[in-house]
Amino acid sequence: MQQKIAAESSDAPAQPCVGEIACSIEKALDVLGGKWTFLIIRDLFEGTRRFGELRASLGNVSPKTLSARLRDLEKKHIVTREAFATIPPTVQYSLTEKGRSLKPIIKAMKVWGATWGQVEYGSDSGE
Repeated sequence: MQQKIAAESSDAPAQPCVGEIACSIEKALDVLGGKWTFLIIRDLFEGTRRFGELRASLGNVSPKTLSARLRDLEKKHIVTREAFATIPPTVQYSLTEKGRSLKPIIKAMKVWGATWGQVEYGSDSGE
């Protein structure tokens, strides 16, 4: 039983990627699939933000989680981090060109969420 649970909770995909479309989606999810990731990107489309500004706009994200997501996005060249030698230290985050290229996706998600985002519990339409 524990082996099954461990396998289900693994970060590895359940099945190997098959086909160009499936592999492309898997690659995109690897970069963008973390919790809070799209919300961080959404907020950075408004302009450069400091850590505290991002944390305030996101609401209940923990500082540890926000730091981890920002580091990951920086590592994947979606976000750039600029540190200033001030007291206390100031750090600003902004989108790279690669990050800004996500704008049509963010806009499409906004439209989809406005159209289909209302959750209807109890209806089983079979879709």
